[in-house]
Order: sequence, then structure tokens, then C-alpha cells
Amino acid sequence: MTILIGENLNIMSKTLGPAMKERNPGPVQAMARAEAEAGIDYIDLNIGPARKAGDELMQWVVKTVQEVTDTPLSLDTTNLVAMEAGLKVAANKPLMNSISLQPDRLERGLELTRQYNANVIGLLWGAEGMPRDANERCALAVDFVYRANQMGIPNESIWIDPIATPVSVEINQVKACFEFMSMLQDIAPGCKSTVGLSNISNGTPAHLRPFLNRTFLIMLMRYGLHSAIADAFDPELKHIASGNRPEMVEVVHRVMDGAAVSLGSLNEEQIRHVKTARVLTGESLYSHSWLEV
Repeated sequence: MTILIGENLNIMSKTLGPAMKERNPGPVQAMARAEAEAGIDYIDLNIGPARKAGDELMQWVVKTVQEVTDTPLSLDTTNLVAMEAGLKVAANKPLMNSISLQPDRLERGLELTRQYNANVIGLLWGAEGMPRDANERCALAVDFVYRANQMGIPNESIWIDPIATPVSVEINQVKACFEFMSMLQDIAPGCKSTVGLSNISNGTPAHLRPFLNRTFLIMLMRYGLHSAIADAFDPELKHIASGNRPEMVEVVHRVMDGAAVSLGSLNEEQIRHVKTARVLTGESLYSHSWLEV
């Protein structure tokens, strides 16, 4: 089973953004309830950089959501002052989303992780920016885990995010993500993993995005993906994450193994997943019409 972190409570929303700024609890609590009712495992509270009064905003959002649900929270901001403010009032064991290896964020972020006994997403973004391949991801992961362990943070509290990028932009980065995931437990045993699932389909027409997101999830499950930040309101994604689509998982993993999968033996849904898997492995070129060819 893969844990799902709902991505929908986001300050970029045309409804939720104004509600957060106005401290209007109604829309925020309605979204939190809806995500909880959809069976999401964590609710991500994305307040963005929150440069102005971010600490007060994060505390308000955390308290507002906790009034209506006890679903665990993922605190999502690049503002570490706001992050600490949220940690102070978060119940259960919160998830910090996220801490990168940029020098101005790493040390303070790890201090907060230890101080508040939180889980932390280690975002593999270094001083020079995004890693170019699987080897650079491995080097960044080893560095992050080493620094965290030095501060007394166990591997089990670290969730590594290899950074997913749109398949419509760069297939080699998608392949590097898979390659890194296949090595994660060898280089960082006990660490968990997470990925911003919807990143894979950025730039794709809205009606096609779910096919990429679902197939990408299945492919990452091959490597023991622990969690994914995803759309809370895609019920098919929930079925896949819960292990209720074994026939779909099996056929996609056959594609990953390079097997010759005959489309004539599959139902319509399986055909969509096979065609999408071929795009994500680089076997087929991405285009907006990949399901039609």
C-alpha cells in the first residue's frame, strides 16, 4: 500500500487562496473534510513561500484544519519560520514538506526536524539546483541522510523525494527518477520515499493527466514507493495505491521488464496504461495523442 498525501489544500487555489488570506475558515475546512472523507492519509497544507506573516498564517491553517479532522498533516512551505510555527501546534507526528540541500535551508530544517520529532521530506535539490541524473540524486540523498543522522534523525523519519519532472519536457529525467528509486534502499536503508505525482503530467491536457499520474504511480510502486503527493479526488488512484488493481500493476510491470505485451489481449483500461507506460519508459515518444496511436 502506498500512502497518499492530498495536494488539494493549496494557497494557489482561486477559492482557498483568498480564504487563507482573509482567515475565512469555511472553504479551508470544507476542503480538509473532503480530503479526509476521500480516504487520504495526509493532508498537505501548502501556503507557498508566505513571506509576509507566514508564521501566523501557518498556525491559523493548522489549527483550522485540526478543528475538523485528525488526519495527519504535511506542512508545506519554503518559509522555515512558518514551518516552525506550524510544528508548534500540529498534532500527531507532522510531515515537513520539505527540506532541500541548499545551504541556507538544510541545517535549520534538520534542527526543526529533530526539535519537533517530525518526519521530513528530503528534497533532492542541491546548491547547484536540480540533479541531472540518477548518480547525482544518489549523491544528494547520501549527503542528506548523513547530515540528518549526524543530528540524531533516524532514517525511518526521512522521506526522500527524487523530484519528478514533466514527461512532456524531458524523458531522461523521468528515467533517472526510476533508476534512482531502484537504488534508494541500497544507499539509504530504512528511508522512505515520496514524489510529487502530478508533476509528471504538468503541461498535459487536463483530461489526460490522470492516465500519466496513475501509471507513474504503478511504475514507482515497483521500487517500493512509500508515499505520493497527489490529487485526493482521483478514486482510481486511491484504488491503485491501496493494492486493489493487481491486474493493472502486473501488466504495467511487464512493460517495464521489456516484455512484448499484446494489446489485443487487454481491456481498454489496460491498453491505456500500457501505452502510457511505454511513454514513461521512453519506448514511445510523448505527444498529446499518445493514447490514440
